[in-house]
Amino acid sequence: MTGAARGIGRAIAERFIAEGADVLLTDLDQTAGEASAAALGADFHPLDVRDEAQWDALARAHPTCDVMVNNAGITGFEGSAGPHDPENASLAEWHAVHRTNLDGTFLGCRYAIRAMKAKGDGSIVNISSRSGLVGIPGAAAYASSKAAIRNHSKSVALYCASKGWRIRCNSVHPAAVMTDMWDELVGHGPDREQRLASMVADTPLKRFGTVEEVAAMVAYLAADESAYVTGSEFTIDGGLLAGSAASPGD
Repeated sequence: MTGAARGIGRAIAERFIAEGADVLLTDLDQTAGEASAAALGADFHPLDVRDEAQWDALARAHPTCDVMVNNAGITGFEGSAGPHDPENASLAEWHAVHRTNLDGTFLGCRYAIRAMKAKGDGSIVNISSRSGLVGIPGAAAYASSKAAIRNHSKSVALYCASKGWRIRCNSVHPAAVMTDMWDELVGHGPDREQRLASMVADTPLKRFGTVEEVAAMVAYLAADESAYVTGSEFTIDGGLLAGSAASPGD
């Protein structure tokens, strides 16, 4: 599992462990990754998902796996305030986001296929985003990378099926899920609740999702109960994409 030191990745790891799985956490942040692994009773392997050589080292250390969750991702705003719109984003920023989000997922899928094909079955779950299903004017690279993850997941699913392997691949598309990133953005001032409400005003369920809700979906896709599910996408967005502000009222 990539990007597992915190947030959604850690929650998925915790859910898997609760269900009896042996979990290997990977993350670029070795300190946080090791701390999370120790707290959860899991193993940790440092991994920069952009680096093919590090994936090769992971494959030598862990040549087989049953479930692969490609979760590592960045928005592009971590080291730059932008602009990230289609007209003004720099090519370097565009490449940086795609290297982590898309190249990292490509390499993770490739590793997983090679690790699973001898046994002939397994489950690959790629964490995309609601932003992979709609345009995001101010985060063009992020939206593009997440859309590509959605499509690549389908290509992987069809490829594995064509080989006669029971290796499934699906994508999960969370919208606003409360993580440290959102928590810092909202802040803890006296207007916190008002800011929270304004951020989900357009969401039919009027709240943020939780990391545990995403983890539950991933656990289903990893389990035998979803053995007939491949090449599919699962949106966790509180109903946001079910309609729009232009939808007719009652």
